Amino acid sequence: MKASRNPIRHLLVVFAALAVVIGPVIGAVAAPVPSNAQPADPVVLYYFWAQGCPHCAAAKPMLAGLQQRHPRLEIRSYEVRASPENQRRFSAMSAKFGIEPTGVPVFFLGSRYWVGYSEQVTPEQLETAVSRCLAAGCPDAGTDSATDGRDVPGSAIETVHLPFFGEIDPAAQSLVLSTLLIAAVDGVNPCSLWVLSILLALTLRTGSRRTTAVTGLVFIFVTGLVYALFIGGLFTVFAVLSFAPIVRIIVAALAAIFAAINIKDFFWFRSGVSLSIPDASKPGIYDRMRRVLASAQSLPALVGSTVVLAIGVSFVELACTAGFPVLWTNIVAAQDVSTGAFGLLLGLYMLVYQLDELLIFAIAVATMRITKLQERQGRMLKLLSGMLMLSLAIVMLADPSLLNDVRTSLFVFAGAGGATVLILAVDRLVRSQTQSSTGSSRPSARK
Repeated sequence: MKASRNPIRHLLVVFAALAVVIGPVIGAVAAPVPSNAQPADPVVLYYFWAQGCPHCAAAKPMLAGLQQRHPRLEIRSYEVRASPENQRRFSAMSAKFGIEPTGVPVFFLGSRYWVGYSEQVTPEQLETAVSRCLAAGCPDAGTDSATDGRDVPGSAIETVHLPFFGEIDPAAQSLVLSTLLIAAVDGVNPCSLWVLSILLALTLRTGSRRTTAVTGLVFIFVTGLVYALFIGGLFTVFAVLSFAPIVRIIVAALAAIFAAINIKDFFWFRSGVSLSIPDASKPGIYDRMRRVLASAQSLPALVGSTVVLAIGVSFVELACTAGFPVLWTNIVAAQDVSTGAFGLLLGLYMLVYQLDELLIFAIAVATMRITKLQERQGRMLKLLSGMLMLSLAIVMLADPSLLNDVRTSLFVFAGAGGATVLILAVDRLVRSQTQSSTGSSRPSARK
């Protein structure tokens, strides 16, 4: 498809779609806390911390801001490393709430508690809890009434009820949901799909189902392994640097740049900067594929040549696929998840990421036929990934804690999908009107 002669129309369409995505998000961030009649009693927040604890140090500015915004909030701070009395107080309150006093910082407010601190998570939760306590009142966490009448100790996260799913934990479920949706969109990357379809098309010419099966499985496994190692390295970096706000800004800015390039590619494919496999690299890829086919008679040689091909292609593809891993690992690192939890999330990410490739591979082996990815399809995938990446970048800049809620996460992803559909619909309408006006223009007859 040729680019339209009027690029201004395309830009207007993009800006209109972005308004659909950005407007409600900004509204959610800027929405004021309802001002109900406030009880006279102050609200007490208990804060246990230790000297030398980096997360405790990171929490202090947040608590100062919380105190400034809510004058009726009383913050009682207890340093536990140098004070045996504070240690006993910490142990007593932890036992009352049913938790082990194994680490700090820990916050107690009313009938709830928070263990640990994340710059992108804890402030939002404490702000909401404090506002509710100021509006409706809540018991003093240091008294016995805070835990009276409850079967389950207070927890750091509230549950919400969703149709068909029942009561769920928003923070944990939203992280899984974000992982599923980001991996699904990342998996339909045109670069990786193009390479796999070309490789399968060439191996199918041999007429050997064994060659196709071995080549496809090894290729998918090795490229997935390299990608997983790349994501693991990103997580290690972000886990160390997550305390620096500038990191979040840099990641969001990079994601916005990646998104803009992908959206540009929908309208002006391969014009200017493009996150696609460079044409200069394609001859080398074709040459490696031919080497794979040349070694098809020997199983060890076939596996070895496919591994070499997969590793080489993985590095070439990184320019196309790096955007979503950078975003996702930053989101996960901000949650202060453990290494084991990250491993499980990464396994889920890679499973969803490779589902489309496994499906294409299974169909090719079963039918001995393959359908190549068309340019129009690739451009649509780039548009979808660009809109989602841009939406996530905006949320990261505005308020990353919005992604801690299942409903907000669904709204962000649905907004990106709706904006994509809007752009596709208007683009088709513009193209049909342009073609219609061009075909119907005829010189008028003179009277």
